[in-house]
This record gives sequence, C-alpha cells and structure tokens, in this order.
Amino acid sequence: MGEPVRTLLLWCPDWPVLAAEIVDGVPATGPVAVLHANRVIACSERARAEGVRRGLRRREAQGRCSGLTVVDHDPGRDARAFEPVVAAVEEVAVGVEVIRPGACALAARGPSRYLGGEEAAAERIIEHVALSCAVESQVGVAAGVFAAGLAAREGRIVPPGGTAEFLAGQPVEALGRSALADLLRRLGVRTLGDFAALPAGDVLARFGFDGALAHRLAAGRDDRPLAVRRPPVDLTVTADLDDPIDRIDVAAFAARTLAEQLHERLAGYGLACTRLGIEAVTAHGQELHRVWRHDGLLTAAAIADRVRWQLDGWLSGARRGGDRPARPTAGIIRLRLLPDGVLAQAGLQPGLWGETGAERERAHRALSRVQGLLGPEAVVTAVLGGGRSPADQTRLVPWGDERLPARSGGRRASAGSAVPSWPGRMPPPSPAVVLPTPLAASVLDATGAPVVVSARLAVSAPPARLSIGTRPPQPTGPTPAPGPVPSAAVLRGGTVASVEIVGWVGPWPVDERWWAPAEARRRARFQVRLADGSALLLAVESGQWLVEAIYD
Repeated sequence: MGEPVRTLLLWCPDWPVLAAEIVDGVPATGPVAVLHANRVIACSERARAEGVRRGLRRREAQGRCSGLTVVDHDPGRDARAFEPVVAAVEEVAVGVEVIRPGACALAARGPSRYLGGEEAAAERIIEHVALSCAVESQVGVAAGVFAAGLAAREGRIVPPGGTAEFLAGQPVEALGRSALADLLRRLGVRTLGDFAALPAGDVLARFGFDGALAHRLAAGRDDRPLAVRRPPVDLTVTADLDDPIDRIDVAAFAARTLAEQLHERLAGYGLACTRLGIEAVTAHGQELHRVWRHDGLLTAAAIADRVRWQLDGWLSGARRGGDRPARPTAGIIRLRLLPDGVLAQAGLQPGLWGETGAERERAHRALSRVQGLLGPEAVVTAVLGGGRSPADQTRLVPWGDERLPARSGGRRASAGSAVPSWPGRMPPPSPAVVLPTPLAASVLDATGAPVVVSARLAVSAPPARLSIGTRPPQPTGPTPAPGPVPSAAVLRGGTVASVEIVGWVGPWPVDERWWAPAEARRRARFQVRLADGSALLLAVESGQWLVEAIYD
C-alpha cells in the first residue's frame, strides 16, 4: 500500500479561548481557561505562564492563577466562530474538511500546484486567514490527517516519504488516547516508533480494535479519505431601493416582495426558516439589525409579517413618543433578509395534537408585533437558570429568544432538565416571593440576646424571635407581645413587629469568589417557620440579618 494522501492541515492554537473572545468578548490576551466537567480543556498563553495546564481541576487552576477568567465550554460557540475561518480557507483552496472547531484539512496537491509549492500554499493560507479573520494559525503538511495535525503544532512541512520517520520520534501521548498511552508507558513503549514496531496481530489481540487503529496511525498508515464539506449556499436576499422608504405602506409592499423571494429560494433547496435576520441601511448610512425567532416554520406570509412589523417599528420610532427606539434619520435604501436558522422542511416535529394551536399563534403574533414597535426588550419572559440564591436563579429574556439557562454549575444538567445543578444552591421547594431588595432584620434568642453565627458556623443560640425594620429591637427589657405574621405585602412595607420563630433549619454557608478579595462574599442562610406556619428565607452577612424571600 502506498503512502496516504499528502494533507495540509490548518490549526488555530487555543481555539476555545479565541472563540470565547470572538463571540463573548472575553479578552484572550489575559489569563483565560475554558472548562468542561470542572476540568481545564484549553487555556490562554498568559494562563499557561501562570502554571495553568489542561486537565487541571477548576480549584487547582484558580489556585495557580488568582486572576483566572473561567469560561464554560460551548461546542456551538466554537463551531460558529470557526465558520469564517473555514470560509477564508475555501477562498484560497477547495475541498476543505473540518476536523474539529479550530482545525481543518485539505488535500495538499491542488493548492501546492497553483500556488507554487506546499510551503507557498501554507504561507498564503495563513496570511489570508490572518487578514480576513484576524486569527493566528499554523499549517502542517504530511501524509494523512493524523501526521499533518502533529506537524501543524510544530508549523512543519514533512517532506514526501518522511512521515514515518517524523512520527517515530513523537511520544505515545500524541495518539490522544490517555489510557492507552499510560499503559504503553508502563510497558516501556514511549514513542510512536516503538509502538509501530510491535506486530500488528499482537497489538490487536492485546489492545483491541481501537489499539489496532492507533497502531496504524503510529506507523503512518492513515489512509482515511478526507470528508470534503460542501460550502453553504448563500440564501440571503437583498433589495436595493431606488427611492428611500419612509412610509409604512411602501415598506409593507417591499417586505412582501422580499419575503416571497426568500421563501422561494429556501424551497428550492428543500429548506425552511426558523430564525430570520432583518437588516436595513438608511440613506445616511445607518445600519439596523434585528433577529426574529419562531417555534415553527416561517411561511412566506409569516416572513412578510415580521419584516413589515419590524419596518413599522423602525419607521415609527420616536415620533410616537415614549421609550421607543429613535426613528432613523433618513429613509431606508436597502433591505436584506438573512435566514439565520434553517432546517429541512420535514425536520420539524409537530405537537402531540398536531400543529401549533391558533390561540398560541395569535398570542405570538401579538407579542411579536409589540416588539416590533417597542423593541425586543419590551416583552420578556422568565427563564430558570443556575445560581445559589433565589434571586440568581431567574432571568428575563426577550420574547422569541432562546430560553436557555444563562449559567450552569457543578455537574452538567441531565437530559430534559430545565435547571442545571449548582453547588451550594438552596434545596427545594423554591420561595414563592423573592424580595427585590432584602430587608434588614434582627433575630433574637429566648433571652432577648441577638443570635450570632461565628466564622466556624456555630450558632450562638436557637433563634426565637424575628423583627423586621430599620431599627432592631433592644436586647434588654420585657419580651414584646407576638405581632402579626409578616405576609408578602407587609414585608414590602419594610416593618414587622417581633414575631415568634417556632422552627428553623441551617446554617447553609456560601463562600463566593474567595480568591478575589474585592468581590468576595461570605454569608449563611436559614429557613425559619413562624408561629402560624408561614416561612422565610433569612441570611446573615457581616453580622447583619436579612430577609431574602418568603415561602408559601
């Protein structure tokens, strides 16, 4: 069997870190670590200088680098950020396969022939990616994808016929199989050359099929063909208008025409739109953009409605008064529709009783209409997320946006779970009312002395009475008579007479961001039951008791 196909592989170092900078704005020049399952899978150069390495646990990585910025691993974010890089490579050479976000490969023969050799092709691709995407990359050329990937990490072009010799000096860890590499080292096999020298039959019998595949890679017999991707078609439709549009009726006509063009183009590829981007450019060069989401397939009429609503919202603007976005300073001269989310028309599963009900569709259209007039933040819904306190576990998202938890902690949420686990969060049930601003309170024991929680979480005495208000009760004197039970309405008023505590549980400690003194926060929380059975969530922080939430 001959040598595998010469392969050119482009590799972007620390890609998950760069993707976080591109998508989320996290500066890659600082100490950054990307974590998955509480372990570091990628880190920036600054973090490595502080001792952070792949495989470290979160606590150990933060201990080595006190200013470390931690980012959760997001494969979708990595893939989205890498798409422009792949598109830039395709502008120089065709037949690209995406190995993973941050690495793509293509046959070296084509670009090397018309660009003047493999070295010239590598330099041209690196330069074009840097100019188009502002991304640094390295290129390796060798026989097969596996060897080309190792060569890219060194920025090396392996000469024809030299792949086996190049691989022979690589450590067994280069196979990317930690368990196999650990076993091989314990057996005295330290390099890929040593592993390749073993008989293939013995390797198969001892290490199984995956070990046999790794043995072929170590010997330079990577004969897997490239899975060339098909570049995505351009589904965008654009209308350049002769006269600037500043009237709603004219805008509605342009919206309907453009929506029909987009729907016909999608239908030609057997696709349907689920998320629509609307862009407009005014005569003064002002650019407007809005993304509309829909839980079903957007028909031509639905696309036209959303474009018309959005244009109505833009063109109406501040002339209707209130807090609406400002009206553009000139008429619209260009409209563009971008199908931001597409899928095959047969790929959307209907509901249990058929398609979405008419009532739900009418509600969605009405709320979307309000958004078009007032802006996306005018209609919001609550989404459960991660957090240690009740106030952190909900966030408001604009109507139609993806209802995904903003944060997660600890173990990854199980399939179908709406709220990810979070170490230190309060156990269920959740409070019925979370106060916008916690109320100051005083908690006394049976003798009338304030209850104190020590640094070691020792409670000075069982809580017996609770007072809420700006002035805490005096610990001396006769015990006041029981007052009314603090309902939610009374608590919002800010003052409640002393009431009896008949049951309590706690403390539950929270010690957050202890490695950053300026942001550190340490508190203990209690659940207390009052005389009539109502319950409150209390917290004590820096010696001050607070009422955070009310239970039903």
